[in-house]
Amino acid sequence: MNRLRHLATVSILLLSGAAFAQDRSQTRSMVITQYGVAAAEHPFAAQAAANILAEGGNAVDAAIAANAVMGVVEPMMNGLGGDLFALVYDASTGKLQGLNASGWAPSGLTVDFIRSLGLTEVPVSGIHSVTVPGAVDGWDKLNARYGKLDLARILRPAIRIAEEGYPVTEWVNAYWKLDAAVLAQDPESARTYLINGAAPAVGQVFRNPNLAWSLRQLAEGGRDAFYRGRIAQRILATSVRRGGTMTADDLAQFSSEWVTPISTNYRGWTVYEIGPQTQGIAALEMLNMMENFPMGKYGFGSANALHVEMEAKKLAYADLLAYIGDPNFSKINVRGLLDKAYAAQRAKLIDMAHASPGQQPGIPPPEADTTYLTVVDRNGNMVSLIQSNFLTFGSKVVVDGAGFVLHNRGNLFTLDPSSPNVLAPHKRPLQTIIPAFMEKGPTKISFGIMGGLNQAQAHAQFVSNIVDHRMNVQAAMEAPRFTKRDFPGVNYQIENRFAPSVLKELTSRGHVLEVRGAFATTVGGGQAILRDFSSGVNFAASDPRKDGEAIPEPLRKDNDDGRGLQKGDIGPDTETDSDWDATDSGGDRD
Repeated sequence: MNRLRHLATVSILLLSGAAFAQDRSQTRSMVITQYGVAAAEHPFAAQAAANILAEGGNAVDAAIAANAVMGVVEPMMNGLGGDLFALVYDASTGKLQGLNASGWAPSGLTVDFIRSLGLTEVPVSGIHSVTVPGAVDGWDKLNARYGKLDLARILRPAIRIAEEGYPVTEWVNAYWKLDAAVLAQDPESARTYLINGAAPAVGQVFRNPNLAWSLRQLAEGGRDAFYRGRIAQRILATSVRRGGTMTADDLAQFSSEWVTPISTNYRGWTVYEIGPQTQGIAALEMLNMMENFPMGKYGFGSANALHVEMEAKKLAYADLLAYIGDPNFSKINVRGLLDKAYAAQRAKLIDMAHASPGQQPGIPPPEADTTYLTVVDRNGNMVSLIQSNFLTFGSKVVVDGAGFVLHNRGNLFTLDPSSPNVLAPHKRPLQTIIPAFMEKGPTKISFGIMGGLNQAQAHAQFVSNIVDHRMNVQAAMEAPRFTKRDFPGVNYQIENRFAPSVLKELTSRGHVLEVRGAFATTVGGGQAILRDFSSGVNFAASDPRKDGEAIPEPLRKDNDDGRGLQKGDIGPDTETDSDWDATDSGGDRD
């Protein structure tokens, strides 16, 4: 009888545990490991990064490898022709460093030139939307300062996939089909990206031998192959053929910049973004305004919480549009825009009963489309990296014989001479892509969410999910979101997983909601990794809105004594678990 009671008790516990698992709101479990882990929006990219970690590379090596693979398997979103931003956390020093690898406008691309073409704005595609691509120089800067492996070894997975091909995934096929008709209009883009005149189907193997050639040029010649060598020659020839203004000096003189991240404190957590000319400051402004409301008490998914976030978005983005440009050309009042008193003043403009049709920029006090990936190695070094062509297939201009498309970031410039974001030679446009990082005590999280002007508002929602609603990183990443890709107005896109009663309440306050699917692409996809430095355990999340996943560093073979590849090696060499030394690469840590 006692045994029967024991079995019944065990059965109840098992059933209750199963019920608990079924009741949870997240679709995936976190990937948890005491070794390194990479989260990217394609399994091949995350796998390449994980393998680099297992072979002795560090988080920066792995991040570059993943980014290179993403340029092969998701060519419409990112690649050699795009820009890059990164945040690197060095566990040995406790220092977070930012890298702005966004390119500048060609010297001949001026307001007068654009107007001479009869245009009233920088075009959204074509050669005159192209600025100098910064991603490759970004790889070089990251590798020189922090990397342990040669670029040739890091690029090997991307080269192999470009040569041998890969089966196209569901999301990538969906994106590809959107631009198939446009790609078909140009012989070079059709040869590069279409198969028998059509976008590759789901599961169809796609190869890009011209991109493999470009990657081999980088593996052999480094960044100079792109900005001064054979790739540069093909970029310039393509520009000349299409009537572009880019010169050899525009490419050769470009250099990305190490920058100090900007930050704010949100309820005890320090949240970091790359500063102007990115939209990262808008995410921090949103959080500063949200801090004036009891978001945790409102509860996740409540009408009050969503209303505050939606209204704070309009206020922050009004400031973004008015004040943000290239800080090398305009003085940007970062301190004033992030001032807590200024945020409290702006928060008072939020009417809890009514949606505002639009907001004007404030007066701050005076100074006193894309891929995201993140990697942590076993020593706790972390990389938060984002890279993009801007819109799908960027400018739609494929470099002749090079296998990649040039981005169209120039479209983000304005021709308004009063704007800090007005077009000028060797000036960088307002950037939508932003990597992010947050920390509290021994807990550090690298994260990012893609999607053009969706990103700052998505970052604020993710941070609130972690801080206000106590979600783990996977639940916080896949929780339903809203987005507004423009500036004034009351229109929002919102996922259908919010309660109908909440949507009804938001509508009654004046919001106009376009309800999208459960995991809508319009709200962006992201990745996140949390590192608990007190235990040395890493927790990784990958958004189900993309094809990707988080993949842990493989366990080493039983006969592997911990040796790994080093720069200049053709075989294994000794490695120590504390090996994250910038002096190995001739770099510094400023």
